[in-house]
Amino acid sequence: MPPMTESVPIRVGFIGLGVMARTHLRDILMRADTEVVAVCEPSSVAFETAADLFNQQGLPLPPNEQDWRRFVAVHAARLDAVVIITPHVLHFAQAAACLEAGLDVLIEKPMVMTAHEAQALIETRDRTGRLLVVAFQGSLSPHVREASRMLRSGRLGSILNISAVVWQNWSTLTMGTWRHDPQQSGGGFLFDTGAHMLNTVSDLAGEDFAQVAAWLENEDRPVDVRAVIMGRLASGALVTMNACGSAIPSCHSDVRVFTTKAIVRTGIWGEVLELQRTGSSRLRKVRSVAPTPVWDQFLNVRSGRSVNPSPPEVGLRMARLWDAIRESSSHGGAVIALPASAPHATTLPPGSASLGHGAPSLTKEIGS
Repeated sequence: MPPMTESVPIRVGFIGLGVMARTHLRDILMRADTEVVAVCEPSSVAFETAADLFNQQGLPLPPNEQDWRRFVAVHAARLDAVVIITPHVLHFAQAAACLEAGLDVLIEKPMVMTAHEAQALIETRDRTGRLLVVAFQGSLSPHVREASRMLRSGRLGSILNISAVVWQNWSTLTMGTWRHDPQQSGGGFLFDTGAHMLNTVSDLAGEDFAQVAAWLENEDRPVDVRAVIMGRLASGALVTMNACGSAIPSCHSDVRVFTTKAIVRTGIWGEVLELQRTGSSRLRKVRSVAPTPVWDQFLNVRSGRSVNPSPPEVGLRMARLWDAIRESSSHGGAVIALPASAPHATTLPPGSASLGHGAPSLTKEIGS
């Protein structure tokens, strides 16, 4: 079924025109229901590469305001929405400014740097009444959404263990870029590609992490390249996450949820969904609806055709886990306790990504 389109074209701006931004831009430029009105990209190389995409579609090149603050001040009045795909450290200020300017926002992962920033951004979203969607492919994936529904239904029993792994030749691919600068990236492989793993595992778990222990290895880089995380959920279920950013040329993932009645397999981007029930000898594919492009999902949420599958509460959940991981690693893998937070702080609308209510106190467990 073709995607529903808007009767009046949505006027969108882009803050950032790097590789991932151009992936979104390429799809959007082929649509009749969206008009790219203005962009913000300080790099002349990135802007010229993006300009080729407009030329290929026979579209006029929009104005480029290199300073993002001026971009918001000059262009917000003639925009409906903005796509933010910039170095991680800029996400909070840019998203907050766009919400305050009356714009709906699609923001790349990780949403922000810390749980404190995430909570502040949620408060800005609530006060302004604007839409904020986080581009986590896992939470936006029909496979992960279906897996979460099955796990929450009780038909598969209770969760016992979750095992997740992601690998990529990230260390060499990103060498010399801002991703290796901790002042811009906030972290390395685990906070970049690995952020999808942290998010999808939390989504599938559907509850708080009660304890976290983590080790981050830099391999003489300024940011982490490899990581191992062990955790215990509030229910007592055990979680392991393994991230290797110095793998041979490759990029893949695997997530398995072991329950009392089944095994569920997916990936951190929702690449697949397989299920093995009690009595079955192997995993079998689960039928799911076809994937919907990120921009289609954003427009569906904006128009009220669907609930937000990846709201900022998703970013808050991941930020709390990331805060605890960094604290544990800085203390040699010490166990960090994450007490439950007030439910109102992370409540999601019906149909959204499942979410536990836990904020890390970053207080090491006694005896750790």
